[in-house]
Amino acid sequence: MADGVFEPRRIIVTGGCGFIGSNFTRWVVESTDCDVVVLDKLTYAGNPENIAGLPDDRVRLVVGDICDADLLDELMPEADAVVHFAAESHNDNSIAGPEPFLRTNVEGTYRLLEACRRHGKRLHHVSTDEVYGDLALDDPARFTEETPYRPSSPYSSTKAASDMLVRAWHRTYRVPATISNCSNNYGPCQHVEKFIPRQVTNLIDGVRPKLYGDGMNVRDWIHAEDHSSAVWAILTRGRVGETYLIGADGERSNIDVLREVLRAFGRDEGDFDWVRDRPGHDRRYAIDSSKLRAELGWRPRHTDFAEGLAEVIEWYRDNEAWWRPAKGATEAKYRAQGQ
Repeated sequence: MADGVFEPRRIIVTGGCGFIGSNFTRWVVESTDCDVVVLDKLTYAGNPENIAGLPDDRVRLVVGDICDADLLDELMPEADAVVHFAAESHNDNSIAGPEPFLRTNVEGTYRLLEACRRHGKRLHHVSTDEVYGDLALDDPARFTEETPYRPSSPYSSTKAASDMLVRAWHRTYRVPATISNCSNNYGPCQHVEKFIPRQVTNLIDGVRPKLYGDGMNVRDWIHAEDHSSAVWAILTRGRVGETYLIGADGERSNIDVLREVLRAFGRDEGDFDWVRDRPGHDRRYAIDSSKLRAELGWRPRHTDFAEGLAEVIEWYRDNEAWWRPAKGATEAKYRAQGQ
């Protein structure tokens, strides 16, 4: 460590074959000298193709479960820190079946914390702004690190629980840990069950997109590459024990995002179907990332949403072999839910 900067030589990235974890793994390999051990259970949302092409001498994939304490004890000695992305994360799935969310998000985080405690390792815990509940559409406020927790779904409640475990293990056992709560990510390698990839792949297939409820629900969008650079800044220069909110001032309603996608395909902005709303659907998320920017000097690079979205659409056009195998089953599940 030089001048208060933590300089890991090798890190364990849990969930590193998932959407956000794989984007982070790729960013680390391309932007730093740090090596990565990817620990991933390879559930439906984890795909080893997401890290294909990265150098074998820099990235090692270990297929395993973060709830496996013996496996964690094997891996911990070779790493300086753990960056914890692994999570069940799809709200619709949490509503249909909460149990996997409790096991992965709560028990899994506990197992990692205990392993870090036994081996004296640093942990960065990646969380979500959904732990704060939602804001009214006409409320000028945004979430800050001081916003009270008010989770509203099985998913967000398990992430809130995991955040609390990290804070407790830091305070009680002095596990050196940091937390980040981030807004909605978009970028390459995102599963077709998520909002933007579902709309994009439907349009590629010539299928009219579908929109929940009244479409006015607001999300705060950030490119996965910007999320990655922020997590690295927090891991290496953030204050141990602190929480940082990550956001890129990207508030947009779902209907505006869908219209942007339709425009990119040269389609009429009204060329979609309405479907019934998700139960307990949060109205608005909005992140105030002032602390991250002031303390660590972080800034997002992808500030033009239309440009970033166009790049993502191009990625899905060019990588049909990546998403096609999951598309049929995903749409079948949505049809069964009336969505």
